[in-house]
Amino acid sequence: MKTTTIVTIMRVLVGILFVAHGISKFQMGLDNTAGWFGSIGLPEFAAYVVAYFELIGGIALIIGFATRYFAIGFIIMLIGAIVAVKLPVGLLGNAQMTGYELDLAMIALAGYFAIADERGLGLDRLLFKTKNQ
Repeated sequence: MKTTTIVTIMRVLVGILFVAHGISKFQMGLDNTAGWFGSIGLPEFAAYVVAYFELIGGIALIIGFATRYFAIGFIIMLIGAIVAVKLPVGLLGNAQMTGYELDLAMIALAGYFAIADERGLGLDRLLFKTKNQ
């Protein structure tokens, strides 16, 4: 397989995961999600920001639009989730909550999309052609 194909598959899969997380927040009800954010000491409005960012950013990754910028946003969001919520439960988590192993993997993938010149096939490639493409 060509690198472009592999990178495209990776980007689409990461996008699907973020969309799924965003949709789950809507399915739980944004008010319920906001209440949970508040119960752990986070501002409740952050739940709305995170849910919409996961949904819109995930779609952007799937179609390959503004990949670098959404990837940077996801890195910031995931670091915030680790520090604010998951760090106390450890890498693998406990009986009540998952750890931050998935967050680290997603940070690594998003980091690649943030810094790599190759981001696969998508709107970025069509709209912002570089000499290397």
